[in-house]
Amino acid sequence: MKNLFFAILISALLLLMFSCVESSDFDTPKENCNTDLKANISFVELDSLSTEEVTQIKDSLILEGYVISSDKAGNFFSTLFIQDKPSKPTYGLQLEVDIRQSHLLYPEGGKVFLKLKDLYMVNKEGNIRLGSAFSSFGNLSIGRLPNQKVFEHVFAACDDHEIVEPLLTTISALDTLPLNILVQLDGLEVVDDELGEPFAMATEETERHLHDCEENELVLLNSGYADFQAEILPEGNGSITGILVKDGKNPQLIIRSLEDIDFTNERCPEIITEFTSTQIFITELADPDNNSGARFVELYNSATEPLDLNKWTLRRYTNDGTEVSSTIDLSGLIIGAESTLVISPNAEEFQLVYGFAPDLGVSTNSPADSNGDDNLELVDPFGTVIDVFGIVGEDGSNTNHEFEDGRAVRNTNIIEGNPIYSFSEWTLFNDTGDAGTIKLPQNAPQDFTPGVKY
Repeated sequence: MKNLFFAILISALLLLMFSCVESSDFDTPKENCNTDLKANISFVELDSLSTEEVTQIKDSLILEGYVISSDKAGNFFSTLFIQDKPSKPTYGLQLEVDIRQSHLLYPEGGKVFLKLKDLYMVNKEGNIRLGSAFSSFGNLSIGRLPNQKVFEHVFAACDDHEIVEPLLTTISALDTLPLNILVQLDGLEVVDDELGEPFAMATEETERHLHDCEENELVLLNSGYADFQAEILPEGNGSITGILVKDGKNPQLIIRSLEDIDFTNERCPEIITEFTSTQIFITELADPDNNSGARFVELYNSATEPLDLNKWTLRRYTNDGTEVSSTIDLSGLIIGAESTLVISPNAEEFQLVYGFAPDLGVSTNSPADSNGDDNLELVDPFGTVIDVFGIVGEDGSNTNHEFEDGRAVRNTNIIEGNPIYSFSEWTLFNDTGDAGTIKLPQNAPQDFTPGVKY
């Protein structure tokens, strides 16, 4: 009978306990909630008090804010992120705490009051951090607030819970926003190189990379202990919500769970940057008689829009050579609308002589370093010759394509490239050129016009 009585009693207690819990997400405990506290300092005022040096707060200050982080999925560890308002936030901070399952005590959207007295604070590049302090080699750093101290400083507002609305933004605008706030970005996707990879390597904090359709990039920071660590990164495109942080000057995003990602749209269309155009061509070649270090090649874009030179090349055939002797890769350069692009084999000397830096500095013995008897080709990404100077296989000396100790400049009526050299398109200065050229050596800087429309 006694055993039966104890069995019935235990069953009743278990039934009572589980009948009070609707799910694994327990209600916020009320022991640490408070209805009497009232904020007497704002985030703006706290920011004005903070410095790059770790300092202890001595005054009885109370700050009010809203929790935006959650350690439920394991992607946050011992840190509460708190922002000033549930929507359109203007400030946020990190509070280092030595507690686990903090989402049960301080759930997302919950209003909290922070008793700041005796906490330590630091503000580096807009990142406000609060916590305890520890010393390392004589320098103070912010550390986790011990478990029991948390309940002396962090109080949930009883029955006060808001739906936190993320601030809608873009990658290019992230540098203008405060840190430690909840943001949402649309039109993002995982970069191609990381498709098929898990969110994080086991037990390792892992950076993954997102970009938008303009190829602006953002780091997604994931914990190797998150419960979604081994999940494969999504393949689609869409919206993502997370907390904005920084590593140095580089923005990063931390999600709270996989529910923060909705990549169900089609991925961005492939961006084609390789193109061909006859509106990019050679306009000036320089071999100054008085200074070989002031040589250069000038290109011109006669189009009314900027053009990307991705995979374009400038090739040189030395003297009468029929094999390419050197090449300049123009990838990464954009030539402006109706603008020039100047390439120098000696950027330092070029700037000293002409008073400004070239658009591109390259090496000696390159296509920009011709001594006036070589031949050049401008080639598009598909291998098509768009423009030439000289005749490949013919040494330029004593010909109508010699600019030794001089200059070759494109005539002003030419508005596009020509894959076949035509002497009538050029005016040439040299020391020993053929009839029709001007036998008058040119000196730098006065006889040259780099960067000026021909």
